[in-house]
Amino acid sequence: MGDAPVMVPRIKLGSQRLEVSALGLGCMGMSAYYGPPKPESDMIALIHHAIASGVTLFDTSDIYGPHTNEILVGKAVQGEVREKVQVATKFGIVAGVNEIRGDPAYVRAACEDSLKRLGVDCIDLYYQHRIDTRVPIEVTVSELKKLVEEGKIKYIGLSEASASTIRRAHAVHPITAVQLEWSLWSRDVEAEIIPTCRELGIGIVAYSPLGRGFLSSGPNLVSTLSDQDFRKDLPRFQPENIKKNAKIFEQVNAMATRKGCTPSQLALAWVHNQGSDVCPIPGTTKVENFNNNVAALSVNLTPEDMVELESYASSDIQGDRYHEFLNTWKDSETPPVSTWKAE
Repeated sequence: MGDAPVMVPRIKLGSQRLEVSALGLGCMGMSAYYGPPKPESDMIALIHHAIASGVTLFDTSDIYGPHTNEILVGKAVQGEVREKVQVATKFGIVAGVNEIRGDPAYVRAACEDSLKRLGVDCIDLYYQHRIDTRVPIEVTVSELKKLVEEGKIKYIGLSEASASTIRRAHAVHPITAVQLEWSLWSRDVEAEIIPTCRELGIGIVAYSPLGRGFLSSGPNLVSTLSDQDFRKDLPRFQPENIKKNAKIFEQVNAMATRKGCTPSQLALAWVHNQGSDVCPIPGTTKVENFNNNVAALSVNLTPEDMVELESYASSDIQGDRYHEFLNTWKDSETPPVSTWKAE
């Protein structure tokens, strides 16, 4: 598998005693959304290489595939490596119907199904993938709390939740981590969500820290994507927007050249430098790219470097992160718990 990179250090994620590697591995692209599924044996070998490099946090979801990515990750963490890793998975996006669910019966059924697919007795970190705006967040988290008490999950997380939703959830049971999109070209979470997490002692897991590959390859990325790659349809990757967004990549690339690293390493180092409570989870299907991501931990950024990098991204990024029909933190308010009638 090539030379093993420098061992990835550990960080404390949140204030409930969960310790993970400072860099995680997002596994989605191995099975779904970024083109055809990759060969299972190669992906298991990549996960094992990541474990040998000190990575402990592996991120999946029941919707990836759907279901096939959990099965893949489950196979990769069987046996003696199971005790060395934390498996994070998610529930809430119902496959095939574009529906979000957070009702207790669904939460429990989804957890049981994920446990079976992963082949584990307990899920280390279980996220609500998207917020069901029809169900009070207190109701969803109360069911997750029961699953913790039953030993089926260890820690609770939220993904793409608003600051007020995080606060209400945390009042029911400590939230260990919030997963959100955070990179040089997705910074709107810095206004309310990041400060809320820090006030409450909640760890931050940054997905797409490389701008879904844009901060690695720039506008040329689009021409390399397969027809099955969902990035082709995202607003930021449309011709009129990618042309305007190219400027940020050009500036990052120029600074990376000066610092003797790749643009992706510079962009990832920026996320690492946000604090010791942040764990980015870049996805990859190639050992070479994985090793390059680990090397970002060795890129030193001065306060002046950080200011310069942020000045590149302060110009308006063209296009939304997702299409309007995809639920994100922007609309994750839920009804008051007093309105809920249990079925």
